[in-house]
Amino acid sequence: MIELKDVVYCRLGTRDLEGAEWFAVNILGLEVAERHRGAIHFKSDSRYHTLCYFEGDPDEQVTAFEVAGRSELQAAAATLEQLGHPVHAGTAEECATRHVREFIRFTDPTGNGIELVVRPEHSGQRYHGTRDAGITGFSHVGLCTTDAARDEKFWTTVCNARVSDRIGDAPLMRLGSIHHSIALFPFHKPGIQHINHQVEATDDIQRSLNHLRDRQINITFGPGRHPTSSAQFLYFSGPDGMTFEYSTGVCEIHDEPMWRDRQFPFEPVGFCQWGSRPRIAAFED
Repeated sequence: MIELKDVVYCRLGTRDLEGAEWFAVNILGLEVAERHRGAIHFKSDSRYHTLCYFEGDPDEQVTAFEVAGRSELQAAAATLEQLGHPVHAGTAEECATRHVREFIRFTDPTGNGIELVVRPEHSGQRYHGTRDAGITGFSHVGLCTTDAARDEKFWTTVCNARVSDRIGDAPLMRLGSIHHSIALFPFHKPGIQHINHQVEATDDIQRSLNHLRDRQINITFGPGRHPTSSAQFLYFSGPDGMTFEYSTGVCEIHDEPMWRDRQFPFEPVGFCQWGSRPRIAAFED
C-alpha cells in the first residue's frame, strides 16, 4: 500500500499568469514565495509553497502528496506501473522547480494529475499574507471523479486513505486525523474540483465574505457549516474557473477503531446544515 503522509501542493496552468498572481495575493491572501521561468509559487504556511500557477493550459492541474522517503517512492512507482498507471520520474530540474528532493507523476483512474514527492522544502519562515485572511494553511483538495466507487477503491486500497463520510457517492477521505484531505466529486472529466485553505476563526470567514463581495468575486457556496466535518465554510471562484474554499473548525478523528463512515444525502442539506445552497447545476431551482 502506498502510504501518503499529507497533501502538499497544487499546480495550476493558466493563460493569464499576471491575473492569477493578482488573485492569489489580493483576493486569496497568499504570499509570493518565488517567481521563476513562467511560474509563481505561493506560501500559505511554513512550507516553501503550497500553490503554483504556471503558464500553460488551464486543464493542466496537479495535486501532490508526500511519501516518507526514496524507498517508499520507488515502491509506489513499482506498484503503480504494475497496476497500469505509467509513471514519470521527475528530472533534477523539475524537482528543483517544485522544491522537493524527488517525485514521480502519474494519473489516477479518472485521469487526475498526481505527484508523489519526497522531502518537500520548508521555508523556515512564517507565512505573511498580503491581506489578513486569517489563513493557517493549505488543508485539502477536492478531485473530480468519473466513477466514484472505482476511484474510492484506488485511494483506499492502493493508497492509505480512509473514508470518513460520504455525501451521496462522494467520499471524504482522511490521511491522518483531519476529517478529510481528499474528497471525490462526480464529474464528467478529470480536474481539481476545489482547493481548501483553513482559516483561524469564524470572524475570518465573515471578513473574507465582505472582502469578496466588495470586489465582486463570485461566491458559490456559503457561509455555512458542513454536517460531515463540522467546518464552517465559504466557497468562491478563482482564475480559470477554479473554486477555492476557506474553512475553520474541521473535526479530527482520533479513535480510528471506533469511527464508522456516515452517509449524507447528495442534496443541499448534506452539504450545509445552515441551509445555504451550493450554486451548482444539481441544486439550481
